[in-house]
Amino acid sequence: MSENILQTSDAAFDRDVLQANMPILVDFWADWCGPCKQIAPFLDELATEYKGRMTVAKLNIDHNPNTPGRYGVRGIPTLMIFKDGQIHATKIGAMPKSKLFSWVEESL
Repeated sequence: MSENILQTSDAAFDRDVLQANMPILVDFWADWCGPCKQIAPFLDELATEYKGRMTVAKLNIDHNPNTPGRYGVRGIPTLMIFKDGQIHATKIGAMPKSKLFSWVEESL
């Protein structure tokens, strides 16, 4: 996993995500999730390419069950882009790299 990806938790979510000073993409994921593993390299690339414009964060739903419930996460991977403490865009499920990058670009 890229050193550019922020690992967040239930305890740190408000500080890391809701109080972020730039857009932040949060990946709600789990170790056992095949599609989560499928998109992980794309998220690493996003984190590197968008450094300084957007933060990429990951929240393991098995270790942090409160935040996914708070945001209605029912399937993983769920990707949410937050701006100014609010959900700006959401995608559920794995997608090809080109679609992921297009979605992020449209959402910023």
